[in-house]
Amino acid sequence: MAFKGTKMTVGELIARATAKPDPDWAAVYGTGLPHDAADEATEVARMIARGESLNSGWRFGILQTLDDYNSAVRRGGTALGARIFEREPRRTGADELDAAFAALAEHLASRDGWTAPAWASDPSRRTERWYPSQSPAFYAEANLQSPSAFRRRGVYISADALNRA
Repeated sequence: MAFKGTKMTVGELIARATAKPDPDWAAVYGTGLPHDAADEATEVARMIARGESLNSGWRFGILQTLDDYNSAVRRGGTALGARIFEREPRRTGADELDAAFAALAEHLASRDGWTAPAWASDPSRRTERWYPSQSPAFYAEANLQSPSAFRRRGVYISADALNRA
């Protein structure tokens, strides 16, 4: 089968791709929330009860909540993103993860200019010292780079731990 399309240079392809405006994500996907931090914490509690690791809880609960937040912000701005944290997440059975849910809410609120929910200030949502998904070789780096909302709760992450594709 022979190619019958138009051949374009890389420069032409880039120009064509950047000339289109971003889609109206709210029109495409709506502005509802399929799930929020409270839903994720409920599932993480089940995972912990089954004996799954804290790092699995970090990936599924915290990073998934971050992805949900970023998606909501793209679709409806920070007001919609903040709704991800309106309902207080239940306790997961792991202080480390309870602290991380509160830290994530406070960190995003501070970074993006909305008011963190009251539950995020609960002083019991903290742990002694936890390095999620970190090799001990990177603990010193996490000690220096961890955002203050995480550090105050005993959760130490590297600067790129919250970077998502």
